[in-house]
Amino acid sequence: MGPSVLVTGASSGIGAATAARLAARGFQVFGTSRSPERQSLAGVRFVALDARDSQSVAKAVAEVLASAPRLDGLVCNAGVGIFGSVEEVSIEAARDLFETNFFGTLRVLRAVIPLMREAGRGRIVLVGSLAGRAPIPFQAHYSASKGAIDSLALALRNELHGTGVQVSLVEPGDIRTEFNDRTGWGEPARSVYGERILRAEQVIRESLPRAPGPELVARTIERALTARRPRVRYTVGPDSKLVPLARRLLPDGWSLRLVRSHFRV
Repeated sequence: MGPSVLVTGASSGIGAATAARLAARGFQVFGTSRSPERQSLAGVRFVALDARDSQSVAKAVAEVLASAPRLDGLVCNAGVGIFGSVEEVSIEAARDLFETNFFGTLRVLRAVIPLMREAGRGRIVLVGSLAGRAPIPFQAHYSASKGAIDSLALALRNELHGTGVQVSLVEPGDIRTEFNDRTGWGEPARSVYGERILRAEQVIRESLPRAPGPELVARTIERALTARRPRVRYTVGPDSKLVPLARRLLPDGWSLRLVRSHFRV
């Protein structure tokens, strides 16, 4: 039996593509979903997990360990989005997003890290986003949650140094999935930023059909799980070189101007 890996958010998009690819490569794959009975991927066993609930996370990990002698890999991918201005998105909606994107990741990590650390081996991949380094206008909350994942991944890599557990951050740019279709776009016509929000939304919707599919990210995640010396950070997608280069070389004001120009805001 191949290495065992737990993939959160495996019901669609990047998570589903990752789970399917790893299963085809001989991994013993456990995919998580809030509705596992509705999921079906060849070679993937689905377990119920709600990243917002610590008891649900603990139960899911226990179920995995009942079928696998150990957990060799963890891919933290579960995430949600929200569209709207900082001024207008409610605190409750912003908190709900962080409960999944950041605290949900943290709950899964806290359940899995002790197992890997005690075994003296393991691979952890956190799926962030280039939006964490180049925040998207009117997706500030999603961008902020991915910026938090960036910091979490790097700090965790240092904390686990020397334990045999390796941590990598995978940062996709534009990827063609149904993620944005599920994002709450709000009611731009009723917003004080109406026209600007509509222009930013149009840029996003027009760019997605030209973006690569989630299989590209799945290949990168597999590389992070199997490389002899996994990198700290993997960027993925057509903007994976331009965004990091601009953030490194340009003053913040210039970088922000480029973002405004790109999203027509």
